[in-house]
Amino acid sequence: MSDDEADPELLALLRQHLRGKLTISEEPETGVLEGAEYVYDNAIDVALDMRSCKNAAAIIYSKMQEKKYSPATWSAHDLHPKTKDESTVAFIFTMDILNFCFWSEKSDTERFAISYRDQRWTGYWSLVAALQRALEEGIPITDSHFWQDEEECTLDVLKQVFRSCTDEEMPLLEERLACLREAGTVLYQKYNCSPVNLIQAANGSAAALVNLMARDFRCFRDEHRLPGGRRKPIRLLKRAQIFVADVWAAFEGQGYGAFRDIDKITMFADYRLPQILNSMGCIAYSPPLDVAVRQKKELPSGSSWEMQLRACSIWCVELIRKEIMRQHPDAEKMNAILIDFFLYDTIKEIEAAGQESIPHHRTRSIWY
Repeated sequence: MSDDEADPELLALLRQHLRGKLTISEEPETGVLEGAEYVYDNAIDVALDMRSCKNAAAIIYSKMQEKKYSPATWSAHDLHPKTKDESTVAFIFTMDILNFCFWSEKSDTERFAISYRDQRWTGYWSLVAALQRALEEGIPITDSHFWQDEEECTLDVLKQVFRSCTDEEMPLLEERLACLREAGTVLYQKYNCSPVNLIQAANGSAAALVNLMARDFRCFRDEHRLPGGRRKPIRLLKRAQIFVADVWAAFEGQGYGAFRDIDKITMFADYRLPQILNSMGCIAYSPPLDVAVRQKKELPSGSSWEMQLRACSIWCVELIRKEIMRQHPDAEKMNAILIDFFLYDTIKEIEAAGQESIPHHRTRSIWY
């Protein structure tokens, strides 16, 4: 073929591209923001106040600067692992398999709590404390081989790992055991029993890792069909996304935590973020939903109210992030992950001070 002749293979590729049949560079997307925007656009019981979102963006940015929020803040917490090795990846993976549903209707003195290092831990921190305590007691709770051993990893052993210093047990213990079993099986079948191999299979993409987790692990497949909405499921993927975020933060964006597209991760749709966003005026509830939340009525997982609360919170934090970047275009590492971490820490401080203006919504599920 001479230099003047057209390359037929190149022409074929060009034709496919022009017809929309070929994408030259296709980076993975999680679809979480797309679904959140759809729910927000069609929501009737949750609304966003744009002026309050703007004000919140200014306050959040100022406070994060004041407290020097960064990925390193994650490791600074007393109970989080401090090492930068495979054992930390295993700890985080175990933690995020089990990172759901700690709320209780009992008083602070009666609710499920873990006693560890001469302190009493509740909520998410009760999980982290229990895992650290189990490792110190010689229970290989972060080992996927252990999860698969039905004679060693039993419900009774899990009750020992999560033994409470009160009369209330950790909620959903049987569901937690089932999640560990499934995760151990998938790791064995697809990733040579190693969450590090799972991370490496994503080739440095945070979105790809989230998608792998949602595809291969049922217990991470946090997607639901909006009642009366579109046929395509709404992907919220709280625990899959928080695994990526925790690894990124623990390794400060290096090594196992190096993801080229970390900013594709959204906030983690749980029951605490809607609470603080509502208290800041960013999110408003319809009168029936407001009454249900204040009366602490349980909202079924996947119901319209619950889906609107979670998805609109994702979209709200995205708008706050965009406003911060608009006002501070030079702000480094300002993403939804750090905003989420900051807001979660803040609402826990407000709770500890007894200053909550509205309770969080109640939903029992494995998703958050």
